[in-house]
Amino acid sequence: MRKSEALAVLIGTQIGAGVLGLPYAAKEVGLIPSLLVLTGIMLLMLFTARIVLDFSARMGGAQLSTVARKMLGRGGGLLMFVSITFMSFGALLAYIAGMGSVFAGLFGVAPKIGALIFWVLASLIIYLGLEASGKSELAMSLAMLILFMAVGVMLLPRGRLENATYSSASSLWKIVGVSIFALGCHTVIPDVYKSLGSYGDTKRLLTWAFVIPTAIYALFMASFLLVFGKETPQIATQALESLFGRAGFLVGNLIPLFAITTSYIGIALAQLSNVEEYLGMDRKLAWAITVLPPLLVYLSGVGDFVSVLGLAGDTGDLVAFIVLPIVLYITHRLGFATLEGEAEAG
Repeated sequence: MRKSEALAVLIGTQIGAGVLGLPYAAKEVGLIPSLLVLTGIMLLMLFTARIVLDFSARMGGAQLSTVARKMLGRGGGLLMFVSITFMSFGALLAYIAGMGSVFAGLFGVAPKIGALIFWVLASLIIYLGLEASGKSELAMSLAMLILFMAVGVMLLPRGRLENATYSSASSLWKIVGVSIFALGCHTVIPDVYKSLGSYGDTKRLLTWAFVIPTAIYALFMASFLLVFGKETPQIATQALESLFGRAGFLVGNLIPLFAITTSYIGIALAQLSNVEEYLGMDRKLAWAITVLPPLLVYLSGVGDFVSVLGLAGDTGDLVAFIVLPIVLYITHRLGFATLEGEAEAG
């Protein structure tokens, strides 16, 4: 895998459904506090991502669950595995539901038919592996960058400072939770490291993998808050059609199409490797266990995009991407955990 493709996988895993909810979460506290929270969460998540990379590289590219099991024992490994699995299942379920609505809007098909079409195409890319995923993520990440810049160009001239220059701490946790979800790419780090084969290259890419999405998120939040202020809708891009007609409708649907697809691929790919390694499972069976249950649950009638994402994402991400990596770091620094099977990070 080339560095550009590896960076695209990291960025694409982050830029998913979370970005669509950031402006709505930010409207509760104001633009300046939201930008400060977003920056602080980015620095914290970058710190824990480097912890993940360091320990995974020392164990030859081991997945998060394996790292936790070797350093914290069976209980720690199980907690990490369950947290990642819970987060992944909820996110994939929410993405399938969200893409059903997007396909329905763009192509006029029934939501469940749209969801099924999306699932087949995205799951096929995952089945083909990281190489195919990298090329797909690179193309879609470039498309997303163009679309986010288009939103800024469309909205910023209409903005007014008074719409966003207020502050409130009443819903601060909401923007914290959404920011955590929007900046999580930790599960795919071991796969990216093994594909590149270089600790130094992966570490450098990690910095850009957090700085670039944060800059995009900041532009996205600012654009909507400056124009809509406290009237910003729950899924921000839905407001574009009311201002720009057909062009706004297309941009408003293409952004979640690319954002959710890249995130679905990244999260599912990482969960596939997690199941395969931690449970010692055949890759084809691990693929089926990863992608089939969310689809079946959605087709059974469970598909509330926002509530599923909030419940599974915030809980799983907080434990797997912040709490446990910091626990790993502290216990190792204090000498309570050893790097069993350690392979030197290059």
